[in-house]
Amino acid sequence: MPVTNVVQDIDSRTLTITAEFAAPASRVWQVYADPRQLEQIWGPPTYPATVVEHDFAPGGRVTYYMTGPDGEKFAGYWEIKDIDEPRTFRFDDGFADENFAPIDSMPVSSNVYTFDETDGRTVVTYASTFATAEGLQKVLDMGVIEGASGAINQIDGLLAG
Repeated sequence: MPVTNVVQDIDSRTLTITAEFAAPASRVWQVYADPRQLEQIWGPPTYPATVVEHDFAPGGRVTYYMTGPDGEKFAGYWEIKDIDEPRTFRFDDGFADENFAPIDSMPVSSNVYTFDETDGRTVVTYASTFATAEGLQKVLDMGVIEGASGAINQIDGLLAG
């Protein structure tokens, strides 16, 4: 399994997941830069994602929804802040309504994904920071660790295919 470490820190309002892949950083980067590949790994296995909009550039927006086992749709968005291909990108990730408008009552995370390559292998650090400890706790209670780990662990299959 690619996920090698998960650290949650309520005091600093952070959740950090580390994963390692047997592929160069440029290949792992494409999983996020290509909406069709992103769809294959963004949601956990039982909540596949559909990417609706994918403007993967500073100032751009990515919108998506995940479909649950009962057909219920859960929408979200990214607001892209910075990109340094293929080393890192920074974005805010939030929950959205069916029109992809932010749901103000739900937490937004500020994310930095970092891709470090050594000898053709890539370690990706997925760091999320929340505005409040309550916001982090809310997504922890929703199962974000299991969901994100399940989603990330799908990347190996995509890279192998």
